Amino acid sequence: MGRSPAAGRPKKISARRRVVPLEQIPATRMRWVFALLCFGLVGLMGRMAWLQMFQASELEARARSVQTQRTQPLGTRRPIIDRTGRLIALDEERYRLWLHPRYFNLPGDDPALIRPSVDVADRLAPLLSLSSAEILKRIGNRPSGIKLLDGLDPETAAAVRGAGISGVDLESYPHRVYPQGDLFANVVGFLNQERVPQAGLEQSRHDDLQRHEQARSLRRGADGTPLPDNLDAGVFFGDDLRLQLTLDARLQALAAKALASQVKQWKAKKGVAIVMDVTNGELLALASAPTYDPNRYWDFSASRFREWSVQDLYEPGSTFKPINLALALQEGAIKADGQVHDNGTLTIGGWPINNHDRQANGVIDYATVLQVSSNVGMVQAMRRLPADRYWDLLSRLRLDARPDTDLPGAVAGQLKSKEQFTRQAIEPATASFGQGFSLTPLKLVQLHALLANGGRLVSPHITRGLRTGDALAPAGTRQGQQLLRPEVTRTVLAWMESVVEKGSGKGARTPGYRIGGKTGTAQKALNGVYVPGALICSFVATLPIDDPRYVVLVVVDEPQGGNAYGSTVALPVAKSIIDGLLVIEKIPPSTAQSQNLSLQG
Repeated sequence: MGRSPAAGRPKKISARRRVVPLEQIPATRMRWVFALLCFGLVGLMGRMAWLQMFQASELEARARSVQTQRTQPLGTRRPIIDRTGRLIALDEERYRLWLHPRYFNLPGDDPALIRPSVDVADRLAPLLSLSSAEILKRIGNRPSGIKLLDGLDPETAAAVRGAGISGVDLESYPHRVYPQGDLFANVVGFLNQERVPQAGLEQSRHDDLQRHEQARSLRRGADGTPLPDNLDAGVFFGDDLRLQLTLDARLQALAAKALASQVKQWKAKKGVAIVMDVTNGELLALASAPTYDPNRYWDFSASRFREWSVQDLYEPGSTFKPINLALALQEGAIKADGQVHDNGTLTIGGWPINNHDRQANGVIDYATVLQVSSNVGMVQAMRRLPADRYWDLLSRLRLDARPDTDLPGAVAGQLKSKEQFTRQAIEPATASFGQGFSLTPLKLVQLHALLANGGRLVSPHITRGLRTGDALAPAGTRQGQQLLRPEVTRTVLAWMESVVEKGSGKGARTPGYRIGGKTGTAQKALNGVYVPGALICSFVATLPIDDPRYVVLVVVDEPQGGNAYGSTVALPVAKSIIDGLLVIEKIPPSTAQSQNLSLQG
């Protein structure tokens, strides 16, 4: 009996699922599903509440960071200029050149192509001060972040940028430049490689020289492009303020050249030249030798970074004699037409005191005392002033106080205690010819300005403050505490004029001009002990005597040679400065001198 075809086939099982009607689903299961959906909804609402109530500020900040770009200050500094507007210090834009070999690509290449380093090196070499081989050596096997060069100028950076090489980045930064080189280094100072001020005005006026830049926030578009929304025009511009000095670059250059030449000729340790306007205390020149180039400060000894004319003390010697005579005249201890007896030597408290040439000058007036620089004559004059009163007057001159000045690092002088000064007779005796106490060259200039301006103690300074754009500040006004009577100072200036006309200051004579002066050749003291053979030679001048306006001081430390005196070492430098000062400041000839020249003609 045969089998039907369907009999041997397996039964086909249907893949269709059985649909359970809603009314047949158990109520318990429905409740669980509903509860689960409600729980999820409550969770979402709780999460939304948590984000809104507790994380809103954090999420907003994160959104702002994505949507905005914050620019940081560059740390630029304001320029420094001299009294006429010449640039002394300024910030210039410099660039660092970075290489990223993994992204090297030349203009016109397929963006997906990575060029070998040698191709990029060959393109960069003609634009830089490096050979292709040196560039490849610096790249090595590093894939990115290679600092190839530092300090590129804007012109070179523009050439590199114009090459259009992918994987070559330029990073700009401000770089401090001193266009006058070493001319103002002793005053201005410098910034190190990290732009940290190390000396001079750069350090003492750091806050004034820093531009007060602010970080700014910019909105960014979807592609990251900064958008100038909500920004006023000019918000990225700091200011155009400049720090103006009282110094004159022309006179500074003249003084520096004359001083450096004399220091070299006499193989001296160091020297300083100062020119002050006695009416307001402004310094027109403050030159030191030796000095350094602040653009390459690393090539010089750190000992040159300090301005010794305001930081080092010395005994002024004979250049202080006019100050002493003014004090005695002010107190009535001596008279303008008085005289003293100079026998060449005397003994005070068991100590011998001699003239520098050990010669007796007989009975002489005070003009002659200064002309021959008589030590004995000074002792005879100042011993008429009680020692305690003498000390009070020296203290009133603020010898032992720091000068009121904007010069960085200025220090106070040293004066013996009143007890020591009055109990030991040798102390007022040596002080009469400028020894036994110490001060800075800056302080001595201030005291001679006191004689020149009619008795006012002005504050020496080198800055006129911050000025906008090309505007220049005018000269300062008359100031200072009145310490001496004008008639006293006029008498002493006449005595100082006789030193130039008849005495050791003859080398400073200038036809047509009345100039007063005083030479000084003092022993050098170190830790209270005089160094054998070590001298400090100086010369101070006041001009013009008929209408005093300027004081010029030159001090040279430890000149070598048997003929080293104030008249041979310091005076020639002062003469060069005086000649330049007369021209630069357009000082007219003195009236009396002009009349004499006319009669002689």
